[in-house]
Amino acid sequence: MLRIDTIPAFKDNYIWGLVDTATGRATVVDPGDAAPVRAWLAEHGLTLDAILVTHHHGDHTGGVRQLVAEHEVPVHGPAHGRIPGRTHPVAEGDRVAVAGLSAPLEVREVPGHTLDHIAYTDGQRLFCGDVLFTGGCGAVFEGTNDQMFASLERFGDLPDACEVYCAHEYTLENLDFARRVEPDSAVLARRLEAARATRERGEPTVPGTLGEERATNPFLRCREAPVATAAAEWAGRDLPDAAAVFGAVRAWKDSLD
Repeated sequence: MLRIDTIPAFKDNYIWGLVDTATGRATVVDPGDAAPVRAWLAEHGLTLDAILVTHHHGDHTGGVRQLVAEHEVPVHGPAHGRIPGRTHPVAEGDRVAVAGLSAPLEVREVPGHTLDHIAYTDGQRLFCGDVLFTGGCGAVFEGTNDQMFASLERFGDLPDACEVYCAHEYTLENLDFARRVEPDSAVLARRLEAARATRERGEPTVPGTLGEERATNPFLRCREAPVATAAAEWAGRDLPDAAAVFGAVRAWKDSLD
């Protein structure tokens, strides 16, 4: 049976710990820091079994070499990325077996935030690093807005119930921006209120679900009339398609950061 634990790191990072409760074997996703992973393993009496990496940024890879030195486990990471300690390069369509999961995780290449970015999914869970966030999406550092839009579209076949395990606690900031885009959305207002209450209790707002994102995340709603209208008004020009709407919404968000 699978259990997924939240391992906080740095200011707002989440490392995900996947535990096979029958065997105590554990997989971690994006261990930017070895210390909290080491403490988590010791606290729960777990054996590290594998490491998964979504992209090369240091807050996702900084703990890999230390963990490998201590545990000698396979490190799965993007084949086209500069991943320290990577032993198993993976690319589009590859599958990674994880202890506790009945089906392997499928690898999807989702460039935009970085050119090497990948996500892992079994259809019920999505480990998406910094591509998709609860209420938002990652900044476009290495790719293009068109690439990022296309990458987010790649999650369109996953069910609404699919859990979104992103790598940062950005939900309140993202939903505050989403309210600028859709100020009249009652469902968005309710989600923001619930997220604020969750954070006041000191609890993570992640994971969310793809259904929640499709209902409230402006970066997944670029084909919806309220988002398209708001983006065009902010940009001061007509926007010909959903990709152009995405670009305007991304620029709008960037202008506030």
